[in-house]
Amino acid sequence: MTDSFGGRLAAAVRARRGDLRLSQQDLADMAGVSERFVRFVEQGKPSLRLDTLLALLDTLGLELQLATRTSAAARALVTQTLVTQALVTQPLVTQPLLDVTPSAAPLEDSGPGERENRP
Repeated sequence: MTDSFGGRLAAAVRARRGDLRLSQQDLADMAGVSERFVRFVEQGKPSLRLDTLLALLDTLGLELQLATRTSAAARALVTQTLVTQALVTQPLVTQPLLDVTPSAAPLEDSGPGERENRP
């Protein structure tokens, strides 16, 4: 379980609470959360209220940080995003493939003075 985010969080909270020599109830009282919530965090519960978790971490002097992942999946996501942005901002074809603008020249030349009258 310690490989998952919940497991790492649980271990860090338990260790810090132990370093401060606080019981789960003492920590809960100080953070303004329930003792049950402290247990949930320390058990690595996968879903927790973020605001309550942040209050608990703040009481322990811990902070939650975000960092860019360096895994292959994150790199693939970045590459996909860059390609998508390039397609949106850059036209795929920069010049028309076929010029379809009307021309003043006749399609057929039947000879001098024998042009059809076209509307």
